[in-house]
Amino acid sequence: MNVRATIAACLIAAQFAFVPARAATRDAKSGADDVVVDERTEKTIDSALRYLASRQLPNGSWVEGDRNHAAAITAYVLMAFMSSGNLPNEGPYGESVRRGVSFLLECIRADGYIAAADGASNMYGHGIATIALGEIYGMTHDDTIKPRLERAVALILKAQSPQGGWRYNPRPADADISVTVLQVVALRVAKNCGLDVPQDVIDKAVAYIHKCSHSATGGFTYLAAQGEPNSARTAAAIYSLQVCGLYTDPMIGPGSKFLFDRFGKDRENFTYGSYYAAPAHYMIGGDTWRRWYAMMRDLLLKEQRTQDGGRVSWNPQGQGGEVYATAVNVTILSMPYGYVPLYQR
Repeated sequence: MNVRATIAACLIAAQFAFVPARAATRDAKSGADDVVVDERTEKTIDSALRYLASRQLPNGSWVEGDRNHAAAITAYVLMAFMSSGNLPNEGPYGESVRRGVSFLLECIRADGYIAAADGASNMYGHGIATIALGEIYGMTHDDTIKPRLERAVALILKAQSPQGGWRYNPRPADADISVTVLQVVALRVAKNCGLDVPQDVIDKAVAYIHKCSHSATGGFTYLAAQGEPNSARTAAAIYSLQVCGLYTDPMIGPGSKFLFDRFGKDRENFTYGSYYAAPAHYMIGGDTWRRWYAMMRDLLLKEQRTQDGGRVSWNPQGQGGEVYATAVNVTILSMPYGYVPLYQR
């Protein structure tokens, strides 16, 4: 069975709790709402995947310059490979994915916290690593992943703050929107996989996200009722609401308008924010998704950098490094393929 058929079969078998299983084949190059991955974009995706594969270390990880946050960077790269149709030992980069998953599993400590032994980590990294492992487990049902994934999810549940959100340390203290979004998405993935996620945890998270809204602009702030809104925080918030199942929440429309109005203006965190803005608008669907994908595609194709051997990468717009930015942008460009259950309605 080839990789496309394998992934489609896994999606059908998964019976996800939040969304129906549906996947577009890459051969069709078209996802929901007739959004098409055209030939030029597909060439860019394939060239960027070759770049990412070339940056994998012997231990299976991906890192940036200082080798910190290896678990987080590895997880972002795995999401990029999955978004373009690769699973462990399946697809052109199946071996790279297998090695990356093995590295992440080794990073899960006895208490469930995900952190590489030789670098810094935080709940931000824990969240994206849990998401990547959850998506892999959901599509493969590899029993070696489940017990460690359960430990990682349990840590998220224990670390929820009294406010309803999460912050950088793995304990219930304060909260901010940027860390909260990744924990919420991780919990959705866990529930999709059949793991137990109490509804009251989701309800408290939604209440916290609502408190970060900025009614005057339609945007969202970093902390509840504090500071000014920007695009990255707004993208994280409206994506979180939809991930929690609130697809018609009255704050989503104004938040989307805020993002369209400010597109390209908040460049200091553009890469980070785009990672959430793309699936947020995909879930809204229709003309909103068509317009957003077209804007992002045109911008990313313009800003791509050609490396030796025809490989493609991007410089980050804001925090992070070249590997991170390339992984994020590949994931965005590949979204119409419909391979990743998380990026489906």
